[in-house]
Parts: sequence; structure tokens; C-alpha cells
Amino acid sequence: MQRRDFFKTGVQAAVVGSAVSASLRPVRAAMGDAGELRPASILKSYSAEDHRRRLQNIGVCERGIRSSMRKHLITSYLPGQCCYNLGEYPCRKPWDPGEYDEQELDRLKEHGIQLIQVFDEWNDSLRLFGGDKYTALNPAGFRRFIDMVHRRGMKMITYTSTCFLQRTDPDFRQEWSREGDNLLVGYWNMARCSPASPGWRAHLLPRIAGIMDEYDLDGIYIDGGYVANARKSLLTPAKDEVVAFEETPQYDGAFTDLLALIYAEVKRRGGILKLHVDGAHQPETAGLKVYDYLWVGEGVNNADGLREAVKNHPPYVVPCIDMTFAEVQNADEPYLHAVPYMQFPVLQAGRPFTGERALVPGVEYAPDPDFWMRRCREAWEHFRASPDGPYTYGAGTRFPSGPRPGPRTHAG
Repeated sequence: MQRRDFFKTGVQAAVVGSAVSASLRPVRAAMGDAGELRPASILKSYSAEDHRRRLQNIGVCERGIRSSMRKHLITSYLPGQCCYNLGEYPCRKPWDPGEYDEQELDRLKEHGIQLIQVFDEWNDSLRLFGGDKYTALNPAGFRRFIDMVHRRGMKMITYTSTCFLQRTDPDFRQEWSREGDNLLVGYWNMARCSPASPGWRAHLLPRIAGIMDEYDLDGIYIDGGYVANARKSLLTPAKDEVVAFEETPQYDGAFTDLLALIYAEVKRRGGILKLHVDGAHQPETAGLKVYDYLWVGEGVNNADGLREAVKNHPPYVVPCIDMTFAEVQNADEPYLHAVPYMQFPVLQAGRPFTGERALVPGVEYAPDPDFWMRRCREAWEHFRASPDGPYTYGAGTRFPSGPRPGPRTHAG
């Protein structure tokens, strides 16, 4: 079956659709001995007709797929994932979830979304309102939003980073970071702190654990903020580094160890860890499992190249084509690049991305030319001209008229 034949209608599509609808039929959660909710058995609820449809579906696939790279047993994968824009940050006034978000979450739940992810706008990394990178911009509002998500049976994860910290943050210490190892884009003026620094680890790890515990989250999204050994140009260690691991182009020892510590904390809580390291890359861990989902695509300028680069990555990969740099033919393309490899693009939704976050008085921004600032200004101009939409929901989506991944694939 060719990739672009996947969405063509016909008898086979009808059979596949009927089988999928049977296999995705909602099941009630059961109450465990300790009073906790646990997923009900899917097979316990299957009728002979359900099994018939499943076997018919498998038959269609066996006849239609001439060859395959591998087979993989899918157990805990959540195909319906949404990156939710809470609001603008930096901002003049903190976002405050309300009725709009209730309705938007109802819509997402109806379309089969199972996991809500929020990005860096959740926290107060510039300390504009008395918080910091590890605390919510609006603590009461953030807890209210998490409760909205949980009441609908969806899971909730939020952004943090293993290595990034604003250089202007009063807690930052230069000995944690190699001289010149910085990222300056938009409002972010971040140092890359060394994963081999004991001081940085002592600062970071309690705060990541605190995020999960304080806000009753179901896991975290980790932005690596790390340059892999294979691409590293700054070789002088940070003053606080301890060289404990063999560091090679094929193995990032200290970074792997730091990710493993965080992953263990997440799994001890029964949570989910989604990881992004860089572009289409996976972490060089020598095979050690340190994540549940790998986010790829940021900054990649070719969708075909992204697909080829990640198709052999271990499960599970979440491709998000960065429309700031890459082009696609139509709204089906994000799915056609992903579905054959057991991947599903992230849906972007929530509150409209207005771009005002690039125009807040008193905030120091990166100098022009800056792609993030340019994208935000384009969004702001469009939002003012068309306040009733159509909207975009993130800086990485095509603006203003390009394809927005819809919820249909996430429900199937």
C-alpha cells in the first residue's frame, strides 16, 4: 500500500473503519482493591462480532502490505495527544482558564484525545509575576486546568528542561555551564547547564520532582537543551563538571545518566516522560530506555527527510512537522508521513496563539533577524485583522492558512 493511498475511500477502507471503531469502543474503568481506578479489560468485553471485525481488519492489512520493516506489540501507547496553548507568555496579564477551556477540552475529549501537553507558557521563567521556571504562572488557574483535564479522563503533562535555564535567573551559576554554551531566541536567553555538574543536578532534580508532585501531573515533557557529543563544538568542561562517564560521539554518558534519574522518578509515580533532544535525533544512550515518547521535528526543514531520519527510532515517536521551516502538500501529509511507522502527529489546540508574547513591554528579546519573533509578529498582525479566526495554536504551525492537523487521526 502506498502512503498516499492510505486515506482513499473504498471497500477496504470501510472494513478497516468498522474494525477500528470496534477496537476503540470505550470501556469502563474498574475499581481496584485499594480503591484506585484501573483500566478495564478490553478482551473481556469483546464479542464474537468484535473478533470477526478485528480478524477481517488484519486480513486486509496482510493482503495489502507487501512487506514491513518490523512488527511491534503495542500495549500502553496513547495515540491521541494534544499540545494545548494555555495562553500567551510573556504577557501583560496571566492566562486564566475558564469556560472557553471547558468547551475546548470537551471537543478534544469527543475526538479521542487522551493526553494534554502544555509548553513553556505554563511557568513564569522570566519571573514577571513572582514565580520561576518550575512554578505555574497562575498556580490556582493551572490547578483548575489540570482538574478540568482529569475530570474528562485525560492525562496531563507539562514542559521542563534537563539543561536550559535563563542566564538572567538569580539562581543561575556560571560554573554549571560551559562558557558560550547558550541559546538566544525570542525571549529565551538560556544557558545550557552541564548534565555532569553536581551543582546543577542538585538544583534541577528536586524541582522536577516538585513539579510532578505539586500539581498532580501525569508526567512531564523534557526539552533536552543539550548538544550531543557528536555535534559538540565547545569542548572545555564547565567548572563544576565531574567526568564520570565515557563520552563518545555514540554515547552521551552524563546526559544519559541524568535522563535515567528523571525517568526513574517519573516511572516511580506511574507517569509518562516525553523527550525532545534536537531536530530528528534520538538520545545517544547505548540502548538504555529513558523515555516513553520521543518528540521530533523542531527546526527540521524537510518533511520527507524527517520521516526517513526517524523511521527506525525505537517506539514511540511523536513527529511534529515544524511548519516554520518545512512545507507539506496538504492537510493529510502530517499523517501520511507518520502512520506507516506507528506514529501520530500531535494535534495543536487550546487558546489561539496571538503572537502578542513577542510584544510585551519591558521584556528583552533576541535581536533581529529572529525566526520566532518574525512568526509571532505575523500571528499578531493576522489576529488583529481576523479576531474571529481562523487561528493558529503555536509558533511552529503554518500561518495563517496552512494545514492544521485535525483530530480525526488521533481518534483512530
